[in-house]
Amino acid sequence: MERILVTGAAGMVATSLRPRLARPGRQLRLLDIRQPDRLDLPLEAEEHMLASVTDLDAMTTACTGMDAVVHLGGQSREAAADEVLRVNAYGTYCVLEAARRAGVTRVVLASSSHAVGFHSSVETPGTELPADLPARPDTLYGWSKVAVEAAGRMYHDRYGLDVICLRIGLWFPTPPGLRGLAMWLSPDDGARLIEACLAVDSPGFRLVWGISRNTRRWWSLAEGEALGFVPKDDAEEYAEQIIAAEGEPDWTGDPVLYRVGGQWCDVPLGEAY
Repeated sequence: MERILVTGAAGMVATSLRPRLARPGRQLRLLDIRQPDRLDLPLEAEEHMLASVTDLDAMTTACTGMDAVVHLGGQSREAAADEVLRVNAYGTYCVLEAARRAGVTRVVLASSSHAVGFHSSVETPGTELPADLPARPDTLYGWSKVAVEAAGRMYHDRYGLDVICLRIGLWFPTPPGLRGLAMWLSPDDGARLIEACLAVDSPGFRLVWGISRNTRRWWSLAEGEALGFVPKDDAEEYAEQIIAAEGEPDWTGDPVLYRVGGQWCDVPLGEAY
């Protein structure tokens, strides 16, 4: 029986991921501070645990007996520094330290494009941005995700954990607006990405963009493909209706479209967004 701990299990991403990860011979342990919605899955496919990722003892208990951790929990929006650092940075430390204590050797961390939000497509026209761009966070939230990645790097270098950090674009059922034409990650491709991260042999430490095979993408798929991630969906399927509603995109003149972090680069630091 393969056993996988999923944190942030009540959130939007995990809720869409759970039925896509369910399969015979696999059990998900779902952890969150609130009870996840009950899905139409066999009872033996999942077990639930109410706890915070900032509780190291609880996280160590949650990691015990697991084969891998998919860490989706945390503060998902811009917020005050103490909040994003407590939940995202310290929470990720707790996840990694708990995995180490429990003998779990594979951890998938949900980072974010906002860890590199001030990079842009106009820096290197016609070239896809690699997944291992140096940190340029656009917000305190993005800064906390830089800390998430740094912690993952440290736990790989110091303890040999396999850690894959996913710089996720826009993981939604359909592309949310013009930015989504380039940065969308479909739920099905999100599941394919997680499966690749779980299956690849001895990945070490990796940074990977979380996007689909979008026609208008300007982020590289090469790093994900090196793990065995083969995205199949394309936001272009929705382009006609999005452009009809929002107008033709200006990919070189509109900073919301050419910066990785889009409009997040302009929001007041520490204010909910």
